[in-house]
Amino acid sequence: MEKCKIIFKPSNKTIEVRKGADLLASAVAAGVYINSSCGGEGVCGRCKVVIKKGKFQTEPTGRITPEEKKKNFCLACLTTVEGNLEVYIPPQSRLELDKTKKEQARVYRLKGLYSESAEVDKGKPIIDEGIFTHSPVSTKVYAELPRPTLNDSVSDYERLIREIKSKYKISIMQAGLRNIRRLGALLRHSDWKVTVTLGKRNETTEIVIIEPGNTSKQNYGVAFDIGTTTVSGQLVDLNTKKVLGTKGTHNKQVMFGDDVITRIMFATEESGLERLHHAVIDNMNSIIKELTEEHGVALNNVTGVMCAGNTTMMHLLLRVDPTYIRKEPYVSTANFVPVIRAAESGIKIHPRGLLACIPGVSTYVGGDIVAGVIACGIDNEEALTLLLDIGTNGEIAFGNKEWMACCSASAGPAFEGSGVSCGMRAIKGAIERVEIDAKLNAKVKTIANSKPMGICGSGYIDLLAQMLKKDIMKRDGRLNADAKTKKIRKKDGELEYVVVPKNKACCGYDIVIKESDIENIKRSKGAIFSAAAILVKKFNLTFDQIDKIYIAGGFGTYLDIENAVTIGLLPDVDRKKFKFVGNSSLIGSREILLSYDTMKKAEDTARKMTYVELSKDPAYMDEYISSLFFPHTNLEKFPSVK
Repeated sequence: MEKCKIIFKPSNKTIEVRKGADLLASAVAAGVYINSSCGGEGVCGRCKVVIKKGKFQTEPTGRITPEEKKKNFCLACLTTVEGNLEVYIPPQSRLELDKTKKEQARVYRLKGLYSESAEVDKGKPIIDEGIFTHSPVSTKVYAELPRPTLNDSVSDYERLIREIKSKYKISIMQAGLRNIRRLGALLRHSDWKVTVTLGKRNETTEIVIIEPGNTSKQNYGVAFDIGTTTVSGQLVDLNTKKVLGTKGTHNKQVMFGDDVITRIMFATEESGLERLHHAVIDNMNSIIKELTEEHGVALNNVTGVMCAGNTTMMHLLLRVDPTYIRKEPYVSTANFVPVIRAAESGIKIHPRGLLACIPGVSTYVGGDIVAGVIACGIDNEEALTLLLDIGTNGEIAFGNKEWMACCSASAGPAFEGSGVSCGMRAIKGAIERVEIDAKLNAKVKTIANSKPMGICGSGYIDLLAQMLKKDIMKRDGRLNADAKTKKIRKKDGELEYVVVPKNKACCGYDIVIKESDIENIKRSKGAIFSAAAILVKKFNLTFDQIDKIYIAGGFGTYLDIENAVTIGLLPDVDRKKFKFVGNSSLIGSREILLSYDTMKKAEDTARKMTYVELSKDPAYMDEYISSLFFPHTNLEKFPSVK
């Protein structure tokens, strides 16, 4: 079979593939990750690339404009390799690692493990000894054992156990056969001075690793939030409790579908589960590699990983068949997963390092919402508290330390930059703030003040609110063709509003919002608001009776509350009740990584939370349909907007 060489620009990564190979699959094989959210069906139009040189075949598609076709743009998923190629990946099509903004790694707590506005990037300790003890998922202990004598002739293994138990209150201990086999020679070669890594595996403390000498000061862990759209990780010093660095990246599984249902369906195809599993493992290993290299940490000194994510993401991470999650009666294989070797799932840390997953509540409320509850301290609150985790799956928790309920709404990925024509994640170049002036022109602010590349979630919320206030958009989401501006135009049979003209954008085309984009965002905001409204109503309560409303997700501190209320995403209540908590799932994952007590608290929280299934509730559909206006069909619910 004839081989063809492909060079991907600007990364200069090269790969040889068979003639006739799929270009998108070839890019993935080369370690070049391209935006794609439809599973290679040619529907989303996000995998646009430019063929600079070489022979190729591409299927016709309406996603490539005539102007782009002249410049050799094509969709990678619809293109086959016919010869040696040079392929340029434009900025809007790239999936890259980036540093998470400080605001997304920040938590606001009045009580609990954190001081108010504790910024983890500054390296402050994050466990308060007065609340939860510092007992990481893996702990290194240095031990100098007394040499055996005729009067003290216990076995090497018992000697080691005895020494550890003399210093720590541990009831049940065990070691694997591999460690026992090498123990005799190791103790004698190291002059009876060793470092033992102890791992928490449920109620048992395991001797995970035994090393010669004193390496106890080099012990690190990684906390992860595995979202449907984004994967974020933090490197933590397990001794000092300091966060050394934070990174986030697009979940590479978006190549196989935007949402969990699409991915579950893909997992049933031949090699589908394997491909989805490797996609997220690649994400995690890339983040671990980047963080450890930046901070001079050897991979062998990373001994523990903690993961939070929705139930489907945890199944795919562990390569567990998720098929039955989407089939009635919607049962997952496991919500509580025992601690395992990280190597079993393909995560590259110390070969005997541990991987733990935060327990979930149900099929559609996973460990990410449990981690969020822990991070926000709702389990310790007297006050009624609502947690809104706004992501691809809008997950909501409600209650206090006495009781808790939760639900899930399929919000879709619009607020995370997918499913909308010019959407992108909250990274450099994303429009995060928008104001519309008297002449109906948009004034934008981008992340890092870079040239605009697209619009992220907070930008879309600002944009819709401004368009509503300026009468550019009607309450049903239709654009007002009679508005006195040339920014509204009809293209391909659809009205759109030009936010940034292409001569001021770095993406090479006009940044616009189309009526179909507005429809997608309207459905997303409607799903989240109506889910929260029904959950609160289930307990004969109203939004006004809630004391605190925590907002979690990728918005950081850039979500404008007034604009979010204006479009009907958030309830119209006293603004002082709202508090941003950034990525609460990642924060909770970090807490649990550092404290076994907190892991037990997470397990108790998951067991105690009552899951409310909205899909079977007629009231939810009625509320959802009513919310498909800006802000709502019933303006009495939004008096300040009215």
